[in-house]
Amino acid sequence: MTLRLRLTLWYSLVLVFVMLSFGGVVYFSLTNSLTAQIDQTLSRVANEIIRVYRNPEALPLTLRALNITSNTYVQVWNDEGQLLWQSTSSPRVEGAFDPDSLLLEENVFTHRVVSEMRMRVLTVPVILQMDGRIVARIQIASPVDGVDLVRGMLIDVLIAAGLIATIVAAAIGYIAASAALRPIDQVTNTVLKITRADDLSRRIPLSAPPRSEDGRLIEAINETLERLEDVFDVQRRFLADVSHELRTPLTTIRGNVDLIRHTGEVDEESLIAITDEVNRMTRLVGDLLLLAKAESGKLTLGNEIVELDTLLLEVYRQAKLLARNQVSICISHEDQARVLGDRDRLKQVVLNIVSNALDHTPTAGKVTLNLKCVHKWACLSVKDTGSGIPEEELPHIFNRFYRVDRSRRRKASGGVGLGLSIANWIVINHGGRIEVSSQQGKGSEFAIWLPRVGEDCADSDKQMS
Repeated sequence: MTLRLRLTLWYSLVLVFVMLSFGGVVYFSLTNSLTAQIDQTLSRVANEIIRVYRNPEALPLTLRALNITSNTYVQVWNDEGQLLWQSTSSPRVEGAFDPDSLLLEENVFTHRVVSEMRMRVLTVPVILQMDGRIVARIQIASPVDGVDLVRGMLIDVLIAAGLIATIVAAAIGYIAASAALRPIDQVTNTVLKITRADDLSRRIPLSAPPRSEDGRLIEAINETLERLEDVFDVQRRFLADVSHELRTPLTTIRGNVDLIRHTGEVDEESLIAITDEVNRMTRLVGDLLLLAKAESGKLTLGNEIVELDTLLLEVYRQAKLLARNQVSICISHEDQARVLGDRDRLKQVVLNIVSNALDHTPTAGKVTLNLKCVHKWACLSVKDTGSGIPEEELPHIFNRFYRVDRSRRRKASGGVGLGLSIANWIVINHGGRIEVSSQQGKGSEFAIWLPRVGEDCADSDKQMS
């Protein structure tokens, strides 16, 4: 069932409930009002009879002189159950209008069928004022066919009016629902076209006020489409980059294997090339798995005290080996700083940044390591004298597979553009941040900021002195 039909159905059901409630109130109010009027007439006649004469021996003579309306019938019974008098217009019945009420000692209103007519009957005992003795009982009856006729007409009118009102309301509700849901149809059609055409660049035209429900829905879907387009573009570039990065080592490995098969000899140079490419593919797959775990929330980080000064010395020794005396490595300043986190991952971050600095620093250049305490933060920086990073590329260097122009590298080979993305994720999940400053032709500086544990900077500086 469509949303239009559901809205129309609910609207019609609510209207039917309201009409039934209103009709019930009107029906019972009118019935009670008409019955009350008949009861007043019966009571008035009874009071008039009792007021004229309270002596039961004179009742027949007095009652004959009373002017009783044609639709009001009277019976007078003595205490022994004998009929003393009956109005001439009364229907011929055997016995009282309401035999059961003759035994009661109070005024009683009842409904009875008398001579196939439904009547309202009032039974009144006549009590002598002198001794309080009941000397007679009066029963006054009046037909209620007029009330039944009015109630029947009212039911017919209410049913007819209710049906007409429900049909008209359902039609108006369906039209109103269609008008209200027309923007949703537009959204649905546009989304279906986008799905069928695989064109995420299309947007839904804003045909409603921006602050309305329709306008906000369209804006939300357009924002979602924009984000999906960005995600798919990133995925497309990701797959293209992965394919390219895997194709290169696979081609090299295949070429060396074919060479070995062709010559029938295993030379050391071919084995070294194959080993380098296998290591490169291993690093690529490892980095991809690491990123996948990080984004899925399955990568857990350690939570231990890490002495950054000790970690920096380890990185310094490894950097000296990587530099191979072609680039100068030094530590300009080293404070004692401790942070809370995963030691291996933090060392991976610093090594990755140092490795990038070595790749972009020409021979005889310099890479400087630095560790300082700044209030509640530890700042570990890596500064190089390389070619620098263009200003327009700085916002993108932490994106996956983003690499600065190869011509700026000291070595032709290099990473696949995942290291900085991984490093940034690790630092952020340690509650820190990475800042980058660079000038073309003068070099770059990466600063890793991590929250410290232990003493503040003043205490640390005092210990260093």
